[in-house]
Amino acid sequence: MRFATLDLPGGSETPVAISPDGTRYSPLPGGGALADHLDHGAASAEPDWAGAPALAGVRFAPPVPRPGAIWCVGLNYEDHRLETGKARAEHPTLFMRFPVCLVGHGEAILRPRVSEKLDYEGELAVVIGKTGRHIPEEEALEHVAGYACFDDASVRDYQAHSTQFGPGKNFYRTGGFGPWIVSADEIPDPQALAIETRLNGEVVQQSHTSRMTYPVHELVSYLSRITPLLPGDVIATGTPSGVGMARKPPLYMKPGDVVEVEIERVGILRNPIEAE
Repeated sequence: MRFATLDLPGGSETPVAISPDGTRYSPLPGGGALADHLDHGAASAEPDWAGAPALAGVRFAPPVPRPGAIWCVGLNYEDHRLETGKARAEHPTLFMRFPVCLVGHGEAILRPRVSEKLDYEGELAVVIGKTGRHIPEEEALEHVAGYACFDDASVRDYQAHSTQFGPGKNFYRTGGFGPWIVSADEIPDPQALAIETRLNGEVVQQSHTSRMTYPVHELVSYLSRITPLLPGDVIATGTPSGVGMARKPPLYMKPGDVVEVEIERVGILRNPIEAE
């Protein structure tokens, strides 16, 4: 099934199920936030879609609007590591994002007023559904609620201000996330998905999740050694090659552009670019 958070009229963030054809929604029973539903399967019963409200004209929030943790993995595709000229690391390269960075499907990613070097990074996002600590790799996928698209849009000049990635990764409204979460039972192997990023309709990244250096089950296990993973936590698993920074000349996003991240069997995340 597909699960999302919608900004319904009146300013209410509402967790919903999305119809298989992606055209209708049904609020999840009990209200609360979507993260509250993930630990027990996000209401696994299929809604009756007859007469359900249409999605047309409804605003998407990030599927989990305020995750307790947003773990991001850098340089997790070898071709991307090579295009950046970075040395190979012995362990996953990690940094954090904050919830204020996130924007939902269809909402504008903002190019900050202090930079013109806003880059795209299409990624597979993993959403945790079951609390775990010191999770064995062979049990790691049991802790995943589902998967979504993510655009880890990066402000490259600020990223270069420090040896840490954080400054360039935490600008306001630069993290596209959505449109929904596809439940893990529909994607038994997260390493079997095609991934593509398009800028104004032109393919700029094209790869496959089988090319990750650290696959999803290894990332979940590794992160759980650091801290307990909780329902609603998000792991952005890294981007493949083709980023704008590495192109000659560089290709950065500007106001008026539209960026799309498409992942096989997950969906298409689409965000326009606006000036802050």
